[in-house]
Amino acid sequence: QVHVVQSGGGSVQPGGSLTLSCAVSGRTSSFDVTCWYRQAPGKERELVADISKFDITKYAESVKGRFTISRDNAKNTVNLQMNDLKPEDTAVYYCRYVGGGDSSDYWGKGTLVTVSS
Repeated sequence: QVHVVQSGGGSVQPGGSLTLSCAVSGRTSSFDVTCWYRQAPGKERELVADISKFDITKYAESVKGRFTISRDNAKNTVNLQMNDLKPEDTAVYYCRYVGGGDSSDYWGKGTLVTVSS
């Protein structure tokens, strides 16, 4: 069993910053990818960013240049630094852990990010 625990989130004004963290514990894989998704009311869940065990990163076009995903392998923690936040970034953000070696797939419970003035 893999446990995915999210922290962070909250409310911020446009142009502000916020950091989300995802701590993964349990029997993890050496070939894993950790992802951040988000879903706003009335919209489909979308991939925001992901990072592999080897620090290879990908970003959605809508967040490139504003969001940074990073990981600490020793702590099994992935962070999402969100800068220059916009109202359209408002959503519930989910951490997803995918283990390539054992085909595991686990989701965090989600955390709400609200960007408004």
